[in-house]
Amino acid sequence: MPDTPSPCSRRRALTLSAGVLGGVGACALAVPFLDSLRDPEARLKEAVSAHATRDVDLASLAPGHHMTVPWRNWPVFILHRTPDMLHALQDPALLSRLRDPDSRERQQPPDATNPWRSVRPQFAVLIGICTHLGCIPNPRPVPVDPQAGGWFCGCHGSQFDGAGRVLRNMPAAYNLPVPPVRYLNDTTLRLGESAGNGFTMQDIVQL
Repeated sequence: MPDTPSPCSRRRALTLSAGVLGGVGACALAVPFLDSLRDPEARLKEAVSAHATRDVDLASLAPGHHMTVPWRNWPVFILHRTPDMLHALQDPALLSRLRDPDSRERQQPPDATNPWRSVRPQFAVLIGICTHLGCIPNPRPVPVDPQAGGWFCGCHGSQFDGAGRVLRNMPAAYNLPVPPVRYLNDTTLRLGESAGNGFTMQDIVQL
C-alpha cells in the first residue's frame, strides 16, 4: 500500500505549484509592461518604417471625383480636380477669405508650395485630419466659391477649400497637411516619398 502524503508534504507541493504558476504569470505580464517602457519615439519609428510608402493607382479616379486611402494610420484624401476647380482656387474672393492662402506655414513639401498645394495641379493629396482636434472632415464645397470644392469638419465647423486651405476665423489654425508624394508614372502615385527634397511628415508644423 503506497504511503499517504502527510499534510505538510501536500502544503509544500501546493506552495511550489503556486510559485511556479505565479512566476509564469508574472513573466507573461512583464512582456507588455516592459515593452511599454521602451522609448515611444523608437516604437513610433518602427511602426512608421513598416508602412513607409504606399502606391496608389489613380487610373479610375475621374475628374471631379475623390477617394480616401489609408497610409500610416491616416486617411489620405485624393481629389481629381477639374480645370474649373483649378481656376476657382485662384479666385481673389476665395483667397481673401483664407487664413494662409499662400501656404506660408510649412504644412506641405516644397514642391507643393503653390496655389494648388500639390505636385500636380489636377490632383489634391491631403492628410484628412482636421488641424483643430484631429477629426476627419467630410467633402463639402466652401460656401464662398462652391466651384473650388472643399471639406467641412462637422465636429467643430472648420471649412477647407479644394486645396486643403482653411478659411479665416475657423477653429482649425492650419491648412490640411500635404504628405510627401512622387509620381511613378501618369497614373501611379507613391505616398511617403518626395522627389529629392527630403521632406517627411516630421517637417509638418501641425497635424
